[in-house]
Amino acid sequence: MAKNKKVGFIIAISAFVVAICLAIFGRYETVLASNVKDDSELFIPTGATYANVLDSLSAHDVLHNIVTFQSYARIKGYPNMVKRGHYRLRKGMSNRHLVALLQSGQQVPVRLTFTRLRSLEHLAARVGNLIEVDSTQLIHAFYDSSFLATTGFNEDNVKCIFIANTYDVWWTSTASEFVNKMYHEYRVFWNDQRKQQAQQLGLTPEEVIVLASIVEEETNKNDEKPMIARVYLNRLNKGMRLQADPTARYAVGNFQLRRILNTHLKAVSPYNTYLNLGLPPGPICTPSTPSIESVLNAPNHDYMYFCAKYDFSGYHSFARNYSEHLANARLYRQALGRRLKEQQKQS
Repeated sequence: MAKNKKVGFIIAISAFVVAICLAIFGRYETVLASNVKDDSELFIPTGATYANVLDSLSAHDVLHNIVTFQSYARIKGYPNMVKRGHYRLRKGMSNRHLVALLQSGQQVPVRLTFTRLRSLEHLAARVGNLIEVDSTQLIHAFYDSSFLATTGFNEDNVKCIFIANTYDVWWTSTASEFVNKMYHEYRVFWNDQRKQQAQQLGLTPEEVIVLASIVEEETNKNDEKPMIARVYLNRLNKGMRLQADPTARYAVGNFQLRRILNTHLKAVSPYNTYLNLGLPPGPICTPSTPSIESVLNAPNHDYMYFCAKYDFSGYHSFARNYSEHLANARLYRQALGRRLKEQQKQS
């Protein structure tokens, strides 16, 4: 009898130990075990529910065990406190770390990079693919009358605030938040030194950007941009028309034009610098920082013209007067003719 009691006691103790072990293991699996498979990103839109979060985690196969995630999420009350955002998940994250991250709302920004964009519609499409807000809302925010009145811009020159660069923005930004962010970046860019440089040129920051946008369209050679910028500054100071081919392209709305014909030069538009004196009313693209700096730091020279160089290097030949310019242009046309003949022979 005593022996049976002893056996029963041992069995009971063993069962208790097993239960404790199972409980500990279960808690470990639910709370501390690695559950995120790989580094990944989770986007939780505005208005998303807990069910939406689960659907996203399942659809992208983020977790080893979604059941343990659900169990811990319920314990911590996460289903009732879903926060929108863009979250970066790390490989090996436990449910405890994952739920804590999602409850905290500590999202990471998305990196927005844009280079030369010729219209705000192009910019809105680019941005709309990277943040939650859509391109239509962005367009409305760009041209919002209260924003323009507050900042002093107008529909023609508001593009000035968008300087081609790389920016960190919140994925959940509203259209107005994004525009205000870019306006803040614009004001940071135009520090006292740059403002003083613009003033010494007799230009406003907006006029510098308009001129920089023309330089941006003229060449991809950053080392040549200051030379080109000074040609245009010289022409402005002499009261000459800029006669910039990129403005004719912009005026006709065909940015793929390789050859500018007389019909293009006659396009009636305030942006066509073959017809109008001075700068266009707004930038013809979003200029890069090197293009802006090329205007602000343009070296002094007395060149008034330039054309494509005959060696097809992508650089330009500069001239002080129109007769020199015609000679340079003739060299280029002759070289182009020889190249075309060679290509015809090869074909």
